[in-house]
Amino acid sequence: MIATFDDPRIELARDTIGAVRVLADPTLPPRLLRLADTRGREFFAKQHSDRERYLREVHAYGAWVTHLNGRTPTVVAHRVATCTLLLTAFPGLSADTLSPGSAEEEDAHQVAGRVLGLLHRATVLPYSGAIGVELAQRLGSWIARADRADLISTAEHNRLRHSADVLASTLMDSAVCHLDYQPRNWLVGPSFGLCDFEHMRRDARIRDFARLEFRRWQAAPQLRKAFFAGYGRPLTDTEQRLLESFGAIEAVTSLVRGHEQDDLTLSTHGRTVLARLT
Repeated sequence: MIATFDDPRIELARDTIGAVRVLADPTLPPRLLRLADTRGREFFAKQHSDRERYLREVHAYGAWVTHLNGRTPTVVAHRVATCTLLLTAFPGLSADTLSPGSAEEEDAHQVAGRVLGLLHRATVLPYSGAIGVELAQRLGSWIARADRADLISTAEHNRLRHSADVLASTLMDSAVCHLDYQPRNWLVGPSFGLCDFEHMRRDARIRDFARLEFRRWQAAPQLRKAFFAGYGRPLTDTEQRLLESFGAIEAVTSLVRGHEQDDLTLSTHGRTVLARLT
């Protein structure tokens, strides 16, 4: 997305903080702009293409990020008509920029575990069967989309359905979850920060580890160990088996979204996780 003078993000910023200039940042996704006001203060302006995600992110900033003890940007303004937000710039760079295998990468995982633990402990609710049934239904809808696009075989369909049955029959605790908790959304610098709350909602607590489990930790188990050292406790054997079931959601959503967005990397990731399940 190319910024123009009438860009809704720039309009929101001008109406809120006055004149701004766009700071070039090729590392940002198209929906984000880095801005500076006349005093040199930096901000990020964000526009959602999906109204539901916009509303979820606004709600998250208002209701839940307080549990993260100041480790997030602050909402300066938002505008529902254009699904835009103006945020303070939290200092630091994406943890994705850290060298793989470095001590800095391991340290970031440990702090990330500690920060997520703050959120989970503040919002956890006891074990019940309701969340598992809801997740099984969600997984079923993704399986149907994969079937319609002819993305999975009969054997793969049956394996995914088995995972849905496991979820539906499992008691699990819930918490407010980030649901995209991975290094690209961690900010490392003077302190540790966290961004991007468009997926945030109450969900199965264990599910908040799924992206790390299937995208990072398989190849680097020391990062899993560092993360849970920060989180406060490792997963039990039962919780680890439950996390494996969430791999079915990771696999089929990656396959469908990769197909719909013509994203070969995402599709390949979905195939890799699905092969592990089968």
